[in-house]
Amino acid sequence: MKIVFLGGCETVTGSKFLVETKTTRVLVDCGLYQGYKWLRRRNWQPLLLVDIHQLDAILLTHAHLDHSGYIPVLYKKGYRGPVFTHTATEALCRILLADSGNLQEEDARFYGKHHISKHDTPEPLYDRATAEQSMKLFKTVEYDERFSVGDITIYFQNAGHILGAASIIIEAEGKKVGFSGDVGRSDDILMMPPDPLPELDLLLLESTYGNRHHKKTDPFQQLADIVNETAQKGGVLLIPCFAVGRSQTLMHMLSVLMADDRIPHLPTYLDSPMAINVSDIYTRYSSEHRLTHSQCYAMCNTAIYTRSVEESKALAEMRFPHIIIAGSGMVTGGRILHHIKHLLSDHRTTLLLTGYQAGGTRGAKLLEGAEMVKVHGKWILNRARVEVMHGVSGHGDYLEIEQWLKHSKLRKGMPIQLIHGDPDALEGMRDHLRRNTEFDVEIAGYQNILTI
Repeated sequence: MKIVFLGGCETVTGSKFLVETKTTRVLVDCGLYQGYKWLRRRNWQPLLLVDIHQLDAILLTHAHLDHSGYIPVLYKKGYRGPVFTHTATEALCRILLADSGNLQEEDARFYGKHHISKHDTPEPLYDRATAEQSMKLFKTVEYDERFSVGDITIYFQNAGHILGAASIIIEAEGKKVGFSGDVGRSDDILMMPPDPLPELDLLLLESTYGNRHHKKTDPFQQLADIVNETAQKGGVLLIPCFAVGRSQTLMHMLSVLMADDRIPHLPTYLDSPMAINVSDIYTRYSSEHRLTHSQCYAMCNTAIYTRSVEESKALAEMRFPHIIIAGSGMVTGGRILHHIKHLLSDHRTTLLLTGYQAGGTRGAKLLEGAEMVKVHGKWILNRARVEVMHGVSGHGDYLEIEQWLKHSKLRKGMPIQLIHGDPDALEGMRDHLRRNTEFDVEIAGYQNILTI
């Protein structure tokens, strides 16, 4: 069996891993690069070392675009094989991929209209129609349901993280390989803990928080403090949020705090059509997460949904304290950019970052204290209070990952290839696991080829 590392290596995004046997080829994950411009350029380059017409299947760990968002590109180039994934992931991708195509179309039109692109006629990587057509390729499976593609046997197991997220286990030519996907936490507010892994011959392991430890603070108290302090100043709490997982967590937390009268009942706006639809899916798949039906109902009714562009623009006219939750979580696109342009220079504004900020994104720059950020070709002064929400990450940190591995059935000396991490995180995870476990840990290199 041969594994080719085509993305998610030496960086967090762009997840793609080609698995080849003598007769079968499958691609595990098919994600977009995000963050630094030099990485995003790879989205436009040919996918090296893969003939998509010889590809037998795509196996998708979960719905986030850095794992799924390149599927419409392959469809556009002629791929017509199956995309196997969990049932909930298919439901989420139906929303996320179409929204991704739509945002790219809107950005292309905006850049063309305002002449802020080096191209005379900016084009999207793919459009909404292509994304919707690519959904015809999806084939759904449940956790622990075994199936085969050629001579490869496959099953998905719960990885926590978000709804439908899976670790993928493949068996072929006498070897068993695990792809961790993004691994959740044992005490996540919304999601169940990840299932322990079986005995493996090789594990590809995410390292997003490989050099950072999640603070053991009370996230409900932190959020209450931030809401109350912002309201007392007469400001707006602006929350860039991932449509899948984080938006639902924040709405659940706000609903609990308001019900307990720990924060005022401020008008709260979910300004993300994608997140609105995703919240409905969380209600539909309530058996896959911790919330009860009544908690799901309260979560979905905490916010006022702003579906149209006109409703979103109208928020700029509000002159009293309120909360806006809008995508995207790393401030790379979506409606959050329009609120940033309007609110970031107001000293009463609080900008609350709620998840991992990949290097090169506006979120990362604001987290580092940037005095100005560029939005739609213009520089915006940052006078807002920038805060980071603790305790709501969907990724296990290096200590939680270590415990997950130790609770699994992995043998001593098993090789691990570290993926999905910035360089410092990869180095931190490798050093920690080498010191504290008996696994053979290395960092995967971009376009490396590994034979087992």
